[in-house]
Amino acid sequence: MLINKKAPNFIATAICPKNKIIKNFNFKKHIKNKNCILFFWPLDFTFICPTEILAFNYRYKKFKEKNTTIIGISTDSIYCHLAWKKTPIEKGGIGNLNFHIISDIDKNIQKLYNVIYKNKFSIRATFIINCKRKIKHISLNDLNIGRNIDEILRLIDAINLNQKNKHIMCPAQWQNNKNTIKSNDDLNIKKFFKKNIKDLY
Repeated sequence: MLINKKAPNFIATAICPKNKIIKNFNFKKHIKNKNCILFFWPLDFTFICPTEILAFNYRYKKFKEKNTTIIGISTDSIYCHLAWKKTPIEKGGIGNLNFHIISDIDKNIQKLYNVIYKNKFSIRATFIINCKRKIKHISLNDLNIGRNIDEILRLIDAINLNQKNKHIMCPAQWQNNKNTIKSNDDLNIKKFFKKNIKDLY
């Protein structure tokens, strides 16, 4: 279980947003003092994977506003990543991206995060890491089910709120600016139900 543990560091080959290849990309140094979305996808040039990558990219500014960087990883070679980026979106490519993507061709990072599938490639995995490099959320999807990127943004809001005050907890269906529950107030859950029970319907 990696929840609330330090996200394992790794050094790997990456492509930066301007398509420069970085041979010794240091994960720990890159995410210093920031939240991070570390997501794994199975393979380049497939079906669901480009939809997720583009959905992350289209929301890049929203993540940046929340002090959150994005890093994507698959088992493909760095040159396969580069070819995919240079392929137009209308032809199944992903075009230019605002975040780094990593080549984990040796599967070392996938093994480190325990997301390897049948020793071939990664399951569709998402890790949300806070600014202290602690893992706060893990989700794993079947290969045929894509992620909801807006839900990941919501989770970032909850994590940021809890970082400001460890006694603030976010209940089911919580959205930013909605009421929370305080862990240091024994009567708070009763107060919450009295005012907010309809939010759970």
